[in-house]
Amino acid sequence: MYAKVQSSSLIGIDGILVDLEVDLANGLPQFQIVGLPDSSIRESKDRVRAAVKNSRFTFPMNRITVNLAPADIKKEGSGFDLPMAIGILFASEQFPLSHTIQMDKTVFIGELSLDGSLQAIQGILPMTIVAKEKGIDTIIVPKGNNKEAKMVHGLNVYGFSTLQEVVSFLRRGSGSNDEDMESSIDVEEGSFTDLEDFLDVKGHHQVKRAIEIAVAGMHNLMMIGPPGSGKSMIAKRIPSVLPELTWNERMEVTKIYSIAGKLNNQQLIDTRPFRRPHHSISTAGIIGGGSIPKPGEISLAHRGVLFLDELPEFQRSSLESLRQPLEDGKVSISRARASYDFPAETMLVAAMNPCPCEQHLWQMNM
Repeated sequence: MYAKVQSSSLIGIDGILVDLEVDLANGLPQFQIVGLPDSSIRESKDRVRAAVKNSRFTFPMNRITVNLAPADIKKEGSGFDLPMAIGILFASEQFPLSHTIQMDKTVFIGELSLDGSLQAIQGILPMTIVAKEKGIDTIIVPKGNNKEAKMVHGLNVYGFSTLQEVVSFLRRGSGSNDEDMESSIDVEEGSFTDLEDFLDVKGHHQVKRAIEIAVAGMHNLMMIGPPGSGKSMIAKRIPSVLPELTWNERMEVTKIYSIAGKLNNQQLIDTRPFRRPHHSISTAGIIGGGSIPKPGEISLAHRGVLFLDELPEFQRSSLESLRQPLEDGKVSISRARASYDFPAETMLVAAMNPCPCEQHLWQMNM
C-alpha cells in the first residue's frame, strides 16, 4: 500500500515543497524515515505513533517506510508530523477521501502532540508562499498558524486543532467551524516595535541634519559623544524618518521574523525593524549561523536599522564579520551540505563615547 502527501520545509529563508512517500509492506513492524531527516524528524516516529493511537485510529503493524523527496536536501523541523500521520492513515485505507479534495494540490504542515493535537511551528509564511508559487490550492496548518498562513492571498488555508479534525475534513471536504475555515480574510497589520517619533528630539540640529542625509541614501552612521548626550535616544527614532515599507518589503521582513520565531501575534510587520544587540553578542548571533543556520541580528534588521551601542565593546571578530554583509546586502553561510543566503540590507548606526583624553579636554573647555 502506497500513499503520497505533500508538505514543505525551509532552506534559508525560502520554502521548498517536499513529497512524503509512505509505503506499507509486509514484514516485521518497523518505522523508517529516509531522505536526509534531522533529529527532530527522526523523533517524529514516536510522536506520530502515539498521536494516531490516541486519536482513535489504528497504527498499522507493517513495515513502514517514509521517503522525504527530494532526498538530496537536508530536511529539518517538526512540521512533517501531520503529513506523515495523514500518509500512514491514507495508505492503510482508514478513511475515504472526499471527491472535493485533491491530494496533489494540498499541502499539510504541523507538529503533533502525543494526544493528537496540532502545535504551531515556525516559518509557516515562506512555506505558504512557495506553495502558492508551485500551484497548490489548499494548505492545512495548525490553528495557531492559521492567521500567519492567511497573509498569502489566493490559497485556501484551513487551520485545525487536532488530527481528528483534519481527517474529518478530508472525509467530508468541509470543516465544522466556518470562522476557522474561512479562506480569505483581511490581513491585520501591526507594528513590530513601539515606534518613537523623531519629532521628540529637541536641539541637536547638526546631528538631525546628519541623520536626514544618511537616511536619504541609507548610509551608515556613527555618533560619538559623552554619556547622556542623547545618542541612543536619537538612534531609536531613526526608523520613524525612514520611508514606509512597500508590500514586498513587508513580506520579506515578516518572512525573516517568521523563521526566527519572533513574529509577534502573527501580524504582518509594517514598520522598519530596529535591532539593538548587546555588545556581548557572538559572531554567529550577529550575522547568523549554527548547525542549521538561522538569521542573525543583521538579517533581523533587514530593511531597517542595526544599532550598535558602545561600539568599542563589541568583539573585534563580530565587527569584522559585518564588513561583507554591509557591502553585499546579504549574508552567505556555507555548510557541508548546503549554502544559505540571508538578506542583510540594513542601515548600520553605531554610537560610542569619546576616548578618555578627548573627554577630559571636552570637560576642560566646558
